[in-house]
Amino acid sequence: MAPPAPKPRILVVDDEPGLRDMLSILFKREGLDVTLAPGFATARDAVTNAPEPYAVVLTDLLMPDGNGMDLVSLVRQRTARTEVIVMTAHGGVETAIEAMRRGAYDFVTKPFATSELRALVQKALEKRAIVSENERLRAQLLRERGRELLGHSEPMRRIFDLVQRIANARTTVLLTGESGTGKERIARAIHDASDRRDKPFLVVNCGAIPETLIEAELFGHEKGAFTGAVASRLGIFREAEGGTVLLDEIGELESSLQVKLLRVLQERKVRSVGAPAEVSVDVRVLAATNRNVEEDVRSGRFRQDLYYRLNVIRVEVPPLRERREDIRPLAEHFLARCAGEQNKDIRGLAPDAVRALEAYAFPGNVRELENILERAVALATGQTIGLGDLPREVSGLAAQPLPSLVGLPDEGCNLDDVIGEVERRLILQALERSGGVRTHAAKLLGVTLRSLRYRLQKHALGSEEDLEDGQESSGPKTPS
Repeated sequence: MAPPAPKPRILVVDDEPGLRDMLSILFKREGLDVTLAPGFATARDAVTNAPEPYAVVLTDLLMPDGNGMDLVSLVRQRTARTEVIVMTAHGGVETAIEAMRRGAYDFVTKPFATSELRALVQKALEKRAIVSENERLRAQLLRERGRELLGHSEPMRRIFDLVQRIANARTTVLLTGESGTGKERIARAIHDASDRRDKPFLVVNCGAIPETLIEAELFGHEKGAFTGAVASRLGIFREAEGGTVLLDEIGELESSLQVKLLRVLQERKVRSVGAPAEVSVDVRVLAATNRNVEEDVRSGRFRQDLYYRLNVIRVEVPPLRERREDIRPLAEHFLARCAGEQNKDIRGLAPDAVRALEAYAFPGNVRELENILERAVALATGQTIGLGDLPREVSGLAAQPLPSLVGLPDEGCNLDDVIGEVERRLILQALERSGGVRTHAAKLLGVTLRSLRYRLQKHALGSEEDLEDGQESSGPKTPS
């Protein structure tokens, strides 16, 4: 039997004991889990230390130790999942507008009827339920899309589970792994799964921007700060306010910029080039590198204090060759996307093409796989990507020149094996020269199509999708 659903939690903040008690009784009868706070400080601690956000915060406007408006701002800084209702005896249009501007759900003036307040809280709970359901559906969609993009292997399932756990944290994340493994995709998945997803996600390649410009690129500059600065610029950190910044190739950052970045991470403030003062920023910082950062720290090339600041959470992305079960689903995803972008009716991968991809080492990792499928879609003439549509280094169709057999080796040989190998290489060369079209390959070899199919089967170069004799393919057919 499933456990009962937890009660919605409401925080009631008011310095009048009698009103707090009355509201506690009222909302407990409504089935809510009620927490009481006599003032701003207690309410602030309750909001800050709550393991889960409150469903509703009902707060007085004027309290001896603080202001309800400040509590609205505090709640909004921490979460968008809490609805805040402000109540006061000092109401007015200006107060209502300010409360709503700061993110309050609504405003009620004392004295109020309990039925009015009960209805208002119920509407706030209904709104929160709708928002929560939308978030759940969106998170489910992001999980499905993220798993499709990242892969289904056990290492990638662990990474994706970690992505979900750290998405809403403010801590920095260091993504490491070979070039092309998908570190930027994982960073994007972290952003998309977080409560910052509606804010900017900006990427800066620290190795691609000249040293003289990288500071202005990151932190901005004032007009006239240097030659060519004809206008002011905010910089990546301020442009991404409320969102996420990915510092790609962080290992390429020069030492002078490492010091300034460390200060930004510690103080959460940036100073534009030529500006007189710092400006506060609210951004989540992710960093990625394909370098051995620990070795760079030992050699003094990378600051140890910055490394520790970045390496709060580490995500190590394995190369594609170590998770071959991801190759086919990733290839099918890239195939579908590229076919749509190029407006081509391509419906899948031939078995021999899948086997070739799964056997390939992929030194360029996921990025190389994506490029291979984009190329294959562009070159394909049929509805299926076959072996002949893949690059030679992947397909293996670029056979080596046949060795000349000048005589019987001293140690002898197996005649059937030698003849079989010569036949196999000639067939591969004919298929390469014909672009994988078997009727053309058969003509080049001076054999019938039936004979070629037999020989393909004999040398395990055919696939289960070979057509019966006498039928023609709508596109090229290639061997495995």
